[in-house]
Amino acid sequence: MDTEGPDAHPQGDDGRGETETQRLDRNWSSLLQELRVAQTGVQLLTGFLLILSFSDRFDDLDTAMRVVYLTTVVCSIGATILLIAPVSMHRLLFRRRRMRSLVATAHSYALVGMLLLGVALAGVATIIFDTVAGRTAAWIAGGVSLVTLSMFWFVLPLRQRRMRGTN
Repeated sequence: MDTEGPDAHPQGDDGRGETETQRLDRNWSSLLQELRVAQTGVQLLTGFLLILSFSDRFDDLDTAMRVVYLTTVVCSIGATILLIAPVSMHRLLFRRRRMRSLVATAHSYALVGMLLLGVALAGVATIIFDTVAGRTAAWIAGGVSLVTLSMFWFVLPLRQRRMRGTN
């Protein structure tokens, strides 16, 4: 995904020699490829979370872990919605000459969807570690998950983006 967004090179001069339409088409194709990877994972996670409340051990969760569970479910459903929304948007805007708007909006949805997915994954780690290893391990696992996801999904890519300007 072009982390600079669709307006990063408004004149179409990004060193590729492509028109704005070609750039938007390329950005859209790249975004769809990335969404395909994320959609599968988030859909599986959401399905897992939705059936978890029907398991026998779910009643063992105390109030704190139920709050973590519900927060995790909300984030996972939100991520699912945002990561699938660009497909619906494309279908509704198909042949309406709205590619610039579609790419910009889908870019934003993907970023927020990934953020929600990261929080959901940290929530799952917290719940699992609480059940298996206890509360202290749960908070550590959740925190480490958040920090690790933040580093690899946001901090390091943004650092690479800034370094690109110095080359």
